[in-house]
Amino acid sequence: MLEKDLKQPDAMQNVWANFGADYRVEDFIWLKEFQEFKDKSCAINQDTGVSWDLTEMIKRYHVHGQKIAVGNAEYKVIIENSLGVPCLFDEIVMEVMWGLKNLMHFLIPQEKMKLRNADRLPMSQGLMMILNRHGFGIKPEMVDNDIILATCMLLDCEYCDVKNRNPLRLAGWHIEEVSGIKFEGWDLMKLATAVKIICYPAEATITEKAMFTHDEVLKFEKDAHKYEDRFYKGLCLNVYNEMVEARAHIKSVHEALKTLPYMHEVRSSERIT
Repeated sequence: MLEKDLKQPDAMQNVWANFGADYRVEDFIWLKEFQEFKDKSCAINQDTGVSWDLTEMIKRYHVHGQKIAVGNAEYKVIIENSLGVPCLFDEIVMEVMWGLKNLMHFLIPQEKMKLRNADRLPMSQGLMMILNRHGFGIKPEMVDNDIILATCMLLDCEYCDVKNRNPLRLAGWHIEEVSGIKFEGWDLMKLATAVKIICYPAEATITEKAMFTHDEVLKFEKDAHKYEDRFYKGLCLNVYNEMVEARAHIKSVHEALKTLPYMHEVRSSERIT
């Protein structure tokens, strides 16, 4: 994981999810070396600085110009003062440290101990933000692996909208240009449905048509041939199906979360925006 990944505008909401499950972390983080320090104060402290063993390990892998992400502000000061190696510690790095702790058993097989829920504290702020956005609240100490995996799924489903937003907005401009129908105020699902009706008018369902006025549906059907050089039918259908599936998954996760006794629903006025 590079420093630039931690500087993205949405890093707080996204970084934690990379550590939500074993399979999510394999592509971007690798174990270089592992050393166990039974007494951390001997390895690094304000009075004696950084131990010889830890210094040698840092020097082996530090690349000039890069910063080392560290677990707390004190380590940052000690390493920078003792070794002259620039370090990085902030709220985003804390998300990374939470993730490393969460997957310690996978990233470092030597560490067989499974974490208790309390050991995962302080809890990932990004995870809590996603739950809050979906209308759920939970005490940090009650977050377990099932909650983490469920929240990862919610974020994956949200990404379906993120990656399709620009193409669907472009499709909206095509609809406005060709059929004279303004798409302002339409959400992405409505845009995807409009494109699907245009590409496959004979297969449009009553539910899909009900999202539009009668005149709009007639216009879609009448102008369908005009979009043949603008929309790739197969691709548009894939996007539509993907978005329908994502919303079905979100609904399923919501229903599952509602059954948990330690989960409570958050009113709209209390949600983080």
